Amino acid sequence: MNTTKRFIVTTVLLLGGILAVHAPSSAVRLPPRHPLDLFPLQLGRWRGGDEPLESRIVEAVGVDDYLSRVYRNASGNAVQIYIGYYKSQKTGDTIHSPKNCLPGGGWLPVSSGSLTFSPAPGDRVTANEYVVEKGLDMDLVIYWYQLQGRAVESEYWAKVWMVIDAMTRHRTDGALVRICVPMTRGKTAAIDQGVAFAQLVYPHLAEFVPE
Repeated sequence: MNTTKRFIVTTVLLLGGILAVHAPSSAVRLPPRHPLDLFPLQLGRWRGGDEPLESRIVEAVGVDDYLSRVYRNASGNAVQIYIGYYKSQKTGDTIHSPKNCLPGGGWLPVSSGSLTFSPAPGDRVTANEYVVEKGLDMDLVIYWYQLQGRAVESEYWAKVWMVIDAMTRHRTDGALVRICVPMTRGKTAAIDQGVAFAQLVYPHLAEFVPE
């Protein structure tokens, strides 16, 4: 698709989205979902413990429900997961990209790219791979946008899908899924650990982020 066609398509989607997201919401009925505090504490060999966010942070990101938890295994390895769920993105509370939020917490970007994982045979999910540092600490961040049954890597396409869903399904709900792995044993080990953990997380998401 050339630049002109891309511009036209984007403009039409955004104009349609403006109308859709400002339409009366009384007819919108979201599918049932479980609250995120019921997300499994045991994932394979990992056992989780909640680490609630400060109220000011919850208010700033505007989530309707969230999970902030650290999972540890018997070897002492740790993985942090954050899932921020939004019932609606109609009022200016949209999903915040980690590339905007993490620097605000003092984490500086080192590199970015993408990776893939397979939560089930034949399934393939592409996610963002983002390396950040803060002082002597360095983390690998794996994240994607979970939108009504879709795993979306691109922030741009997440917004496009939000507009399409607003027009066709009268829904703008969705979530950010972010997994952080300390790079104490190097990047390759962090990627292997993060991908293995993401594969355990993904099959449970539909119960908490409705399709």
